[in-house]
Amino acid sequence: MKFQAMMKILFTLLRKRKTNAAELAGACGVSERSIHRYIEELIVCGVPIDIVRGRGGGIFLPDTFRLPENFFTKEEYGAAVNALETLYEQLRDETVKSALDKLLSRQKADSRNLSVSGYIVVDSGTWGDAYDFSDKLAVLEEAAQADECLDLLYVDRGGNESRRTVEPHLLIYKQNIWYLYAWCRKRSAFRLFKVGRIRSARKTGERFARRGIERDSLPLKFDFKDTELTEVTLLLQKKALPDVEEWLGMDNVHIDGEKITAEAVLPAGDALLSKILSFGDGVKVLSPASLADEVKKRAGALLEQYARP
Repeated sequence: MKFQAMMKILFTLLRKRKTNAAELAGACGVSERSIHRYIEELIVCGVPIDIVRGRGGGIFLPDTFRLPENFFTKEEYGAAVNALETLYEQLRDETVKSALDKLLSRQKADSRNLSVSGYIVVDSGTWGDAYDFSDKLAVLEEAAQADECLDLLYVDRGGNESRRTVEPHLLIYKQNIWYLYAWCRKRSAFRLFKVGRIRSARKTGERFARRGIERDSLPLKFDFKDTELTEVTLLLQKKALPDVEEWLGMDNVHIDGEKITAEAVLPAGDALLSKILSFGDGVKVLSPASLADEVKKRAGALLEQYARP
């Protein structure tokens, strides 16, 4: 009975995305206290169920949540689709139709993290992505296109979690990071949210009036007029050549016999330091001396860390 109720809770949330304990208790034939206990067990199992108390609250399943890729085997998937199609033909029940549509939509899952614009293909997934990031990005894009508000659960760099309602306007991709540019009702201002820090997102169904946006108002530095720049000269090993060419461009790489160097004017700071360290012993900083010293310092700290028992 317990596991049947838990599965019923999960599939109800997959279909409706929002419900309440009283409705679930009636559908499962158990008490509301049992419902909350079963929901806690589902959360422990990794289902990101949100419980919001007060006016407008309820039990929510974020739109970014999908069943795992291996939830069904290929044979089980085919059997489930056939069974639902047969059942719908007999009953014409919209709940059955909704479940069938969700299963059929998974046939497009393999390409959902690829977008094509003209002659440009963008893979929005991340390394090791189990489609979680791609699903999240798809929900944000759908909400922005439909002018539909989002309920976000956001975690900042300090690990602080906050819930807020936002009006999504733009998705921005810059330096390998996706951002959501949205009007935050909590702050009454536009805010930039890193997509990777959005724990969950749910479309609320509420529409908003789009606000005017100018490129210059975006809080991203599309130029370096206010950024400290540094002239960098690097000595490269052959093994690092392809990666440095992709990073700085082939025009900034110079090959003189066995000696390979690269020169570029780059924004200073931790991002540059991290990038250089990522090449390991394939890259050596020749100048400026201050950058070389910082690399030595970081490398020494790493060596010390791994030398500890």
